[in-house]
This record gives sequence, structure tokens and C-alpha cells, in this order.
Amino acid sequence: MAEDIGWELYRTLLAVLQEGSLSGAARALGITQPTAGRHVEALERALGVTLFMRSQTGLQPTDVALALRPHAETMQSTAASLERAARGDSEGAQVHGVVRVAASEVVGVEVLPPIVAALRERHPRLVVELVLSNRVQDLLKREADVAIRMVRPRQTQLVARRIGSIELGLHARRDYLAKHGTPRNLAALWEHAIIGYDRPTAFVREASKAFPGYSRAALSIRADSDLAQLALVRAGAGIGVCQVALARRDDQLVRVLPKLVSLQLETWVTMHKDLRASPHCRATFDAFVQGLAHYVQ
Repeated sequence: MAEDIGWELYRTLLAVLQEGSLSGAARALGITQPTAGRHVEALERALGVTLFMRSQTGLQPTDVALALRPHAETMQSTAASLERAARGDSEGAQVHGVVRVAASEVVGVEVLPPIVAALRERHPRLVVELVLSNRVQDLLKREADVAIRMVRPRQTQLVARRIGSIELGLHARRDYLAKHGTPRNLAALWEHAIIGYDRPTAFVREASKAFPGYSRAALSIRADSDLAQLALVRAGAGIGVCQVALARRDDQLVRVLPKLVSLQLETWVTMHKDLRASPHCRATFDAFVQGLAHYVQ
């Protein structure tokens, strides 16, 4: 067995396991497919094992490859930590550089802009990149530097600050309710045009437990985009879920069945612990903690 095996070979192995094919791994790593294939073959020769079985359906990982995966993931995390540490040390005490912030669609569009604006006023040399998605970004793999999450982070490598809970409730526009009436109970609610999801998520499944009858079949208008659902509520298309604090800003929105439907989004600001020494990441983290705490209150 070779004593020195380059990290790039393990990185390609991990990419093939994650993407399921050589072509997918090549795209993810920015290399050619033949190069990815050579990396896998070189690693097999160096280790003296077979990592994938070749078949007409593609590459099937062997038990050895699956056993190597968590170790390769640790190597990937360590490599990302080295880069973060070097980047933080090289910047000195000034707040400048690029910070990548991940947040959900609604929070990113409706809540964060004034926080970002105030942050940039204080630190004009700071560059902020917003990644808006309801998918949880992986901070360990540096998909983002700072993230606003609606679930409690479990990774010990992360620094996390709990902000509080964002309340969600049913809302509709005044003219919709004036035309169609205001439901007084859940039975009457389902006679209305209800705006909601298309494909269920973990949050939807959890919310359904506290919201009897909330199912895809009961929805008149379906969209997986939370921004689209919010726009539909604001347009008077029906009754849908909206953050209570957002609805308070719009005097045309009225809360429906507040005592029966109240959902809580536990909110956290998180970043990798290696970034605590980075002035621009720390400043961004602190700004979002302060700004979101004010919004929640």
C-alpha cells in the first residue's frame, strides 16, 4: 500500500459517492470525467482494493468504499477548516472581505435586507452574498459562512445563537374576507381557497400535526415557493400561512383563526466555530443576531 496518497484522490472518491457517477463527480469538482476515472483507479491501486463495481447501470460502491466515506468527509471538513482559518488570519482586524449568508426565501427577502443595509453602512468594505433557499446549507463544507436556520443545529463544530421563535399564522387580505366571509372554525376554513405547499417537507409534516386537516388535497392553490405563497396571500387569492410579524406591517392582511392555528419557527444564527476569529464573519454573525432578535420581539 502506498504511504502517501494525495487528498485529491479521496476528494474524487467522496464526490463519486455523493453524486452517484463519474460524470456527476467531475461536474461537482470542475474536472473532466476521464480525470475523475483516473483518480478512482489510482486510489484503488494505491489501497489495493476495489472501490466500485462497474456495471451497465453505472458504478456500485463496494463495502470498502462505503466504509471510507465518513473518513473522506472528515478530510473534506478539515480541508475547509484550514481554508477558513487561513482566510481569517490573513485579514487582520479590519472588517472586510466576502461573507456568504444562507437563509430561507421569506426571511432573506422580507427580513434580512434592512439588517444587511445597516451592516454595510457600518462596514462598507464588506461584501455580502445571500444564498436564499429552504434547503439547509452545509456550513461544514463551506456552502455558507453564516446561516439562519429554523432548526436547532446539532453539529458540535458550529457556533449557534438561539434568537427565539417566529410565529406563523393564517392570513388573508381584507377584501378577500369581505367577499367570501371570515371562517370561525376549522370546518368553515376548508370551504375557502387555501394556499399552501405542493410537495411536503419535514416542516409541513410537523405542522400538519398541529393543524388538523392541513393536507395537499385540501389546498386550492399549491406552490413550493414560500415567496409565491406569500405573494398569493397578498394578492387576495385566498387564505395562507404568513409570519405574524410580516403581516403586522401590512394593514390589508388580517389574521384568521389565531387561537386555533399558531405555528412556531425556532430561529438560530449559526456559523462554523473556526470563523470566530474572522472579523468579517463575526461582525456579520453579531449583526444578524441583533437584527433578528429585534424582529422576533
